[in-house]
This record gives sequence, structure tokens and C-alpha cells, in this order.
Amino acid sequence: MSKNYEYIEMKIPAKPKYVGLVRLTLSGILNSAGATYEEIEDTKIAVSEAVTNAVKHAYSDSDNEITIGFAVSDGRVEIIVQDSGKSFDYETVKKELGPYKESDSVSFLREGGLGLFLIETLMDDVNVRRTQGVTISMVKYIGEGQVQKDGAITN
Repeated sequence: MSKNYEYIEMKIPAKPKYVGLVRLTLSGILNSAGATYEEIEDTKIAVSEAVTNAVKHAYSDSDNEITIGFAVSDGRVEIIVQDSGKSFDYETVKKELGPYKESDSVSFLREGGLGLFLIETLMDDVNVRRTQGVTISMVKYIGEGQVQKDGAITN
């Protein structure tokens, strides 16, 4: 099976000083994918929120890692943030992820910030999985404007 995306993965120590490195990497990836300034900025904020929450809440000591995967395909960039620190197979993780429900416990993303609400507002699609850590998948469609919950697109 041939894949129709390019995949980039990075691991960072679970320390606040590395959040900026993720933002810089993300900017470069989105720029090369043809994203607009607004798409880049929205995505940087959402991903920073996910990574910062992983840094703050996922670990009791700072010797752990966070893995960030970037899947770039025509017209979209998907970012997966996983706080277990282990490398992951993108296709396997995609199959395991599902949409979260309002009844799901996502308080880990709301402490000290707007958390999941902010991520959902800025990104076009968000999925969360909570087993042996937290995995968040966020999709930004490039060049299509912001997709609203009712399916309308605003530019």
C-alpha cells in the first residue's frame, strides 16, 4: 500500500523550553505545504496548547518525552501529539483515534487554559485518545478557510 503523505516525527523532552522548537518546526512544515499566515498561526496556537498540556500534566518528572508526528498530504496537515514519548506508527494511531464525546473526561486539557475548546476552535478536525497517556490528532486543511461545526467554510 503506497502512502499518499509525507511523515515527519520529532521527540522532545517534556520541558517547556522545547515548545518553541515544535512551533518553529510546525511553521516550516505548514509554510512548505502552502498554508496561509492565518492557517500557520492558528495551527501553532493549537499545537502549542496540546504540547504545553502534555508537558504540564503528563509527567511527574522531566526525564520523559513527547512525540509529535506531522503527516503532510495534498491540502491538509495532520499533527499528532502523544505524551507517552514512544514512537508510533501513524496508520495504526489513525485507526485507533476517534472523536471525543462531551461526556469524555477531558479536564486534563482544560486546566490552566482554554485547552480543548481552543484547539477545536482553531483546527478543522480534532480527535482524542486516552490510553497509556494522551494522544491528540489535529487536522488543518490548507487553503480552504476555517471549517465551522455546521460545515460552513469561512475565509
